[in-house]
Amino acid sequence: MKKFSSLLVLLLLMLASFTAGMEYQRGDVNQDGQVSVSDVTCLIDYLLTGSWPDEPVTPPDEHEWVDLGLPSGTLWATCNVGATSPEEYGDYFAWGETAPKEVYDWSTYVLCNGRDSTLTKYCTDAACGVVDNKTELEPEDDAAYVNWGPSWRMPTMDQLLELKDVCSWQRAEMNGVTGALVTGPNGNTVFFPLAGARNGTEFERVGSYVYFWSTALFIDDTRVARYLYSNGTTKQAWNRLRYYGFSVRAVRNTQN
Repeated sequence: MKKFSSLLVLLLLMLASFTAGMEYQRGDVNQDGQVSVSDVTCLIDYLLTGSWPDEPVTPPDEHEWVDLGLPSGTLWATCNVGATSPEEYGDYFAWGETAPKEVYDWSTYVLCNGRDSTLTKYCTDAACGVVDNKTELEPEDDAAYVNWGPSWRMPTMDQLLELKDVCSWQRAEMNGVTGALVTGPNGNTVFFPLAGARNGTEFERVGSYVYFWSTALFIDDTRVARYLYSNGTTKQAWNRLRYYGFSVRAVRNTQN
């Protein structure tokens, strides 16, 4: 038992040393985003065979961003997740889901068992499901992180409020698409098309409003999450049932 413990300690030290100074998490030998038994297995295979597994293929980060001169240093993507240009609507995501779909309601929501009383994650109320008291999206449930890579995240509510309060907003058009043109303190701008929302199989308020999810659960009602909406002139933070399909605009920090 003593020999086994010593070996385990040695392996853990080797895991740390193999990944010291790397961009990914220390100990994450196979770079799958977490430190687990598979990393130990990978290291043992290397010690026994001398062969190292192929590094995972990470798509190049080709997404553009703009520095609005915000106090937080947050950099905003120039287009929505699922879009290739600023005026494209992009995909619609339920809060905590990472792929678009055809129907947006509780029956298709992946973080419950078909009803709003059967939530399986991000729940603070036993009447609504399994309580885990998680109130911020984790990376595996973040549509920006999953679709665009580790440099990107969905905005926190603080970042959305900063965008709302520090920047100036006006209704504008880009290539015939109506949207909100947001100007930062440094004069740089970012365009948000008024993509509306998805509810059930329907599109709502397309061309009239834009809705952006934050990473934040609404603590007073675990069935809903926080978001920002605007028609290009007015803008407001609010809460909506998690199954709704909203746009996702990714952010990154200056240190990334």
